[in-house]
Amino acid sequence: MALVLIIILLLLTVSGSSSEPDLTKGKWKLLKSSIGVSAMHMALLPNDRIITFDRTDFGPSNITFPAKKCPSNLDCYAHSVEFYPAKRRVRPLTILSDTWCSSGSLLPNGVLIQSGGNNAGERVVRTFNPCDDCDWVENRNGLVSPRWYASNQLLADGKVIVVGGRRQFTYEFIPKGPNSGKKCFQYQLPFLRETLRSDPFPNNLYPFIHLNTDGNLFIFANDRAILLDYVHNKVVRKYPVMPGDVSRNYPSTGSSVLLPLNLFGTTKTSPPVVEVFVCGGTVPDAIDKAFANNFVAGTKTCGRLRLNDVYPQWEMTEMPLARIMGDMLLLHTGDVLIINGAARGAAGWDLAREPVLNPVLYNPGSKSFHKMNPTTIPRMYHSSAHLLSDGRVIVGGSNPNSNYNFSALFPTELSVEAFSPPYLFGSKLRPNITGIKTGENLVYEQKIVFDFRLRANGKELENEKVYVTMMAPSFTTHSFSMNQRLLVLNVLEIQKKFKDNYGVVCLAPVSAEVAPPGYYQLSIVYDGVPSRTKWVRIGSI
Repeated sequence: MALVLIIILLLLTVSGSSSEPDLTKGKWKLLKSSIGVSAMHMALLPNDRIITFDRTDFGPSNITFPAKKCPSNLDCYAHSVEFYPAKRRVRPLTILSDTWCSSGSLLPNGVLIQSGGNNAGERVVRTFNPCDDCDWVENRNGLVSPRWYASNQLLADGKVIVVGGRRQFTYEFIPKGPNSGKKCFQYQLPFLRETLRSDPFPNNLYPFIHLNTDGNLFIFANDRAILLDYVHNKVVRKYPVMPGDVSRNYPSTGSSVLLPLNLFGTTKTSPPVVEVFVCGGTVPDAIDKAFANNFVAGTKTCGRLRLNDVYPQWEMTEMPLARIMGDMLLLHTGDVLIINGAARGAAGWDLAREPVLNPVLYNPGSKSFHKMNPTTIPRMYHSSAHLLSDGRVIVGGSNPNSNYNFSALFPTELSVEAFSPPYLFGSKLRPNITGIKTGENLVYEQKIVFDFRLRANGKELENEKVYVTMMAPSFTTHSFSMNQRLLVLNVLEIQKKFKDNYGVVCLAPVSAEVAPPGYYQLSIVYDGVPSRTKWVRIGSI
C-alpha cells in the first residue's frame, strides 16, 4: 500500500511540474474574455490606452453605448473601443464610417490619425485625441482617392504619407490643411501597378513601407522593393527581387520590420546601417488554390536587406515554422517577435488552416530564432498585436465574421491576451527609470540625462551590458505594424550615484529622418532585460 501511495505521489508530482510553462519561452495570460469588438486594427497612445476597432457594416457588435450616447440614425452598437490594459477597462467609441482594412499613424502631437476603409469610409480621415472622454472625429473628405488596404508612414516633416490601396497606384499626404499647397494632390506610383498580380488577388496590398535615414521611403510590394524620393516623385533605387518565388503582401501576407537602428558613433554625415527584415508569405496563387479547398503551405523564409549598401542583396534565412498572416513586432531589447497567423492557405475568411500558436523570437545580432510557448487561441485573419510600455505584447482579434459568428471553423474572437517575453522572468534584474518625467521634450542631438535604479544584490554594474532604446509606437493591422521604429541610442557615460542608483548620459537622435518627430517609449536595458518605459517626445512640429 505504501508503495502504491509513493507511485501516485510521484505521478502527481511529474504531472504538476509538466503543466508549468517553461518561462524561458515566455508566458501567456488572458487579459479580458471580451472587449466587445474584434481587434482588427490596434494602436497604442501615449496615455498607455489601446485604441482598437473592426468594421461597421456587418451587424451588431458585443458592446453597446449607454442609451443617452447612441449615435443618431444608427444602432447603439460600438465598433471601436478604448482598452486600458493596466485596469482591463473598456470604453466604447463612436465610429460612423466603415473602417474595414484601413490604416493609421500617431501624429507628432500624440493624436491618432486613421485613414480610409471601405465603401463610405474609403476617403475618410479620422482623428482621436488621447484624453479620458475623447471620441473619434471624422473628416469625410480627408483623402483625395479611396484608400482600402493602404499603408501609412510618419515622415520627417510630421506629415503622414498614405501609399496605395485597392486599385490605387498613387500616394498622398495627410493631414490636409489650408497651407498644404500641392500636397493636397496625389502622385502616381507605377511600381504598384508593376507589382500587381491580378485585380482580384493583387499580392501587393498593404505594402511594407519604412522611412530610410536619408529621408527617402522604402516600399516593398509582392516580392520586390524600391526607394522612393516622395518629395520629387522619383524612384532613386530599385532593389533585387527577393528570392524564393514567394509573394509577401496581402493576400499572400507576410510581414516586415525595420531592424533596430544602432546610433552609436553616427552623425548626420555618417548615418546608421539601415536594414529591413521580411518574413513569411506564400506562393503567388495560394489564394486561388484556397478557394478550391487546397490550402498551400506558407513559407519559412525570411530576408534581410541593407538599404544603403552599394550593391544590396537579400540575405535569406528560415524561421522554425512556416507562417502567413504573422505579426512582426520589435521589442524594447531589439529582438523581433513573430506572432499570430497560420501555416497554410491565404488571408481571408475561411481561406487559411493550421493556426500557428507558437510565437518565434528572432535575435538580429546572432541571427537566431527561438520558438516560444504557444497560446491556446487561434489568431487568424484580422488578428493584431502591439507592444505595451511594460514590455508585454497584447494580442487580439481574429475572423470578425459577419454578425460575429462564434460557430465558424475559426470563430470571431473578442478576447485579448498578453504574451510576456522571457525577459520578464528569471533571475536577471530589471532596471527602473527614476529620473525623467513622462512626456519630456527632447531636442535632436541633445544630451539626454536621467537616472535609473538597479538592485544589483551587491554586484557591480557592468556598463557594457547597459543600453538605451527609443521605440516609436505602431499602428497594427493585417500583419503589418506601420511606423514601428526602434533606436538604440549612443550611451556616453554611466555614473554610480549611491547604492543601486545610477545616472546615464546618452545622445538623442541626430535628425528627424532618423527619428521622425513625435512620441517614443524610452527604455533602459540591462543584460537583455528592459525597464518599463517612459514616454518622451522629440521634435518641435
